[in-house]
Amino acid sequence: MRDKNPKIDFRDFLGVYSEGNFFSVEKRGAHNPAYLKTSLAGINAGITLATHTFNGMRGLSHQEPGILGAVLDDNRVSCELIADGIHLDPVILSLVYKLKGPDRIILISDSMASSGLPDGHYNFDRRVEIVRDNAIWLEDGRLAGSILSLDKSILNMVRLGGLSLCHAVRAASLNPARVLGLDRQKGSIAPGKDADLVLFDEDINVKKVFINDSFVVT
Repeated sequence: MRDKNPKIDFRDFLGVYSEGNFFSVEKRGAHNPAYLKTSLAGINAGITLATHTFNGMRGLSHQEPGILGAVLDDNRVSCELIADGIHLDPVILSLVYKLKGPDRIILISDSMASSGLPDGHYNFDRRVEIVRDNAIWLEDGRLAGSILSLDKSILNMVRLGGLSLCHAVRAASLNPARVLGLDRQKGSIAPGKDADLVLFDEDINVKKVFINDSFVVT
């Protein structure tokens, strides 16, 4: 039975995503430098996910590959991508896909509090965020965040990154479910899995959303 106006069951939320504080000081974006910490030998200690790869990281050097070299080379690590065409050049989207393959890239929005608002200046967390040119900026010109949605991220990975639609959808569904250890329950259409479904047209415009077979959005 499909309920067109279901009550939100907060048990459907899988958790809260909180970015860590292991950033390059020079590449910290909008993050307060007072909260940053130096990194440790994280991959061998169990790290499996690189937060928005390339952003907030020092550049890749042929003599000092650094964190980028480590996460791109190690198959134990999946790489998040902000595919808005601003945070990452299309060549980088394609390159990471070729290096990591279809199972080790994860699409994220990196949306902030001012996402979805019209262009303008907004005060959040004792600072001004500027919505302009399809992104969020600080007053000093630093890129602070994205206004990207996951449906547009999928579209951009197809049109800018050269992925097949199947692989782009996997990067927004099955791959993150696998990182969370939930791929036996969520992330793909298969017998016994949760009936969480998104229906969209050929231009990735979302038409209907179902959560546990309940009709949520049209």
